[in-house]
Amino acid sequence: MRPAERAVLDRVDGDWLLRTLGGLVAIPSWQGRERPAQEYVAEVLDGLGLTLDVWEIDEAELSRHPEYASEIVREDPLGVVGCWEEESGDLGPALVLNGHVDVVPPGDEGRWTTPPFEMALREDPSRPSERARRRVYGRGVLDMKGPLVAGLAGVKAVLDSRIPLRGSLCLHSVVGEEDGGLGTLAAVLRGHVGDGAIVLEPTGLEVAAAQAGALNFRLTVPGRAAHGALRHEGVSALEKFMLLYEDLVDFEAERNAAADDPRLAAYPVPYPICIGTVQGGEWASSVPESVRGEGRFGVAVQEDVRAARAALEARVAARCGRDEYLRRNPARVEWWGGQFAPCETAADARIVSVARSAARDLGVGGGEVVGVPYGSDLRHLVNTGRTPGVLFGPGDIGEAHCENESIAVQDLIDGARAIALVVLRYLSPSSSP
Repeated sequence: MRPAERAVLDRVDGDWLLRTLGGLVAIPSWQGRERPAQEYVAEVLDGLGLTLDVWEIDEAELSRHPEYASEIVREDPLGVVGCWEEESGDLGPALVLNGHVDVVPPGDEGRWTTPPFEMALREDPSRPSERARRRVYGRGVLDMKGPLVAGLAGVKAVLDSRIPLRGSLCLHSVVGEEDGGLGTLAAVLRGHVGDGAIVLEPTGLEVAAAQAGALNFRLTVPGRAAHGALRHEGVSALEKFMLLYEDLVDFEAERNAAADDPRLAAYPVPYPICIGTVQGGEWASSVPESVRGEGRFGVAVQEDVRAARAALEARVAARCGRDEYLRRNPARVEWWGGQFAPCETAADARIVSVARSAARDLGVGGGEVVGVPYGSDLRHLVNTGRTPGVLFGPGDIGEAHCENESIAVQDLIDGARAIALVVLRYLSPSSSP
């Protein structure tokens, strides 16, 4: 590592990072109420001296795009991008950093040790290593307000150093990632793309150059109502639903037995089929005449989304065809909400090599290029924006979406340092697009 790089890393301000993160965590930003969080980030970007592009997202117009997906009604989605550009205007490499401010609901707040929207700093003696014990807690500290602010702290260290850079840097602060990615799609369609991108999802600072897809689906299974005392005269939609559910479990096993992507070898089920909600029946003493299950369908990295949908629909139809009642009254498959297409970036892409070199020189991450089994906004940058990109951020995704969400303070600082190194190396005066 060069002395100039070490000097920039020494400028990473952990206190600034935690103060800024605490302010962002204190703003609840779920169920479409993301605007105050976006306004907060815009103020932070302005304070870093970046040129702001803040705009009202026209969701009606955006919804016409084939990659648009959303599950939540939003009244006033706001786009926020902060950009730095070399003053000479010389065309150089263009780097994009991307992070989302929306979070999942906190769930039962009584199960939290501290309030979910009041960031808490405390020790966890149960953690195996000393570096992991000092942690911050709160909804979004991991997914992904913490990684987003770590990225900002890394950029701040670079800009404060006034080290010469070439090209341009854009930071996307986006809404709607958790339910389909409309914020990143809006930023991409507005022209905020580049030669390389980092989406700051928590990967433990492993470089993830491939992501699986995840498609929300709804399975509606019919039955025939009858009095519960005479249930044999009806047809239970729940029993028919279970026939289909058991077949989907087999289908998942078959699809994953054929999975051979070494980048996802760490996951025993890289392409899950998960039913997350089930609703049915109208009365305790009646045979249910309809059951509806909603879930997510995992899509292989190189699998076509249309082919994946067709495969699930065909599987359901085939199982219906083997049941006398369902053959005459087939279940219905619908696609709704989040439709996360898979994507990948070539292992020899410059953004991959730069991120790997940063992780290696800091002694973080696993060193190999990996893939992940979940969807993210990376697909919009890669597939629509034609910007090679990776997922690369601090923290363990396994601790997301749960009560007492947390991340180690040292992980946040390591994330800031890693992003600072990526910016320095990607925008080095000796670099090329």
